[in-house]
Amino acid sequence: MVRNVAGIMAELEPEDFYVLSGVEQGMRFSEWVNREKLPDLSNLTPEEVEYRLDRCATRGLIERKTIQYEGYTLTAEGYDALALRTFSERETIEGVGAPLGVGKESDVLEVQSYRPLALKFHREGYTNFREVMRERDYTADNQHVSWLYTARKAAEREYEALEALYPDVSVPRPIDQNRHAIVMAKLDGVELERAKLQEEQAVGVLDLILDEMATAYDAGYVHADMSGYNVAVGEGGVTIFDWPQAVTTDHENARELLARDVENIISYFRRKYPAEIPDIDADSVADSVAAGEFETVRDHG
Repeated sequence: MVRNVAGIMAELEPEDFYVLSGVEQGMRFSEWVNREKLPDLSNLTPEEVEYRLDRCATRGLIERKTIQYEGYTLTAEGYDALALRTFSERETIEGVGAPLGVGKESDVLEVQSYRPLALKFHREGYTNFREVMRERDYTADNQHVSWLYTARKAAEREYEALEALYPDVSVPRPIDQNRHAIVMAKLDGVELERAKLQEEQAVGVLDLILDEMATAYDAGYVHADMSGYNVAVGEGGVTIFDWPQAVTTDHENARELLARDVENIISYFRRKYPAEIPDIDADSVADSVAAGEFETVRDHG
């Protein structure tokens, strides 16, 4: 997990953020931003830039290299600090609390606002950049693509999906988005992978998930990454989360991705609750989900 920078936000001054923003702008064109360009990018004097670079480097917000030229790049913590400052200026959040979850491609923290919310930092590309470049179609047409770009695009795509789906589909309520970060409602319940359902509940919960997938499809979206790790189960039902890889239903592979999602979630329940889940024709279920006719998996034995 990337270090939580909330504790040092009070130490940072406006000019520190000017330098961080300058490095961010420069990274649109190069992974390492030439120090000589930073006065123009940050609108500070060379002397002020030198002082601010030292402050930010000491706090782990930027990294420096001296091969060929002296260059600087943002760390994940530096990018987090820029997003946190924007959320604070917008009065979206008032404070940052404990971690809620850590994944391969995101960190989720509790944040304080008018009520407790969740803050998700996308990490796509920060530690596995080459893999993300292969898998994510929104990087395909860009000759220079930094991890900042891939993480920001993932956040934008997820936020767009949440706004389109909420409240018709049971997804986290979107609150705000900036750079690679999303503020949203906290999940109600526990991750399906960690839930212990009563055996007689298994078919009912599977039906709820597939019904939400059908509603999402009708609203124009396929999740494209369904698993026991992307569904929460609570007293109020199920919530489907983690939508950065979602595709719209007019995508050329949408129907194929829907079939894969259906197969994945059915296979998950079949493995975990073999005595309760009947033999199901996953292709038939996918057809009924796409047609808006799904009622229960028991109709597809």
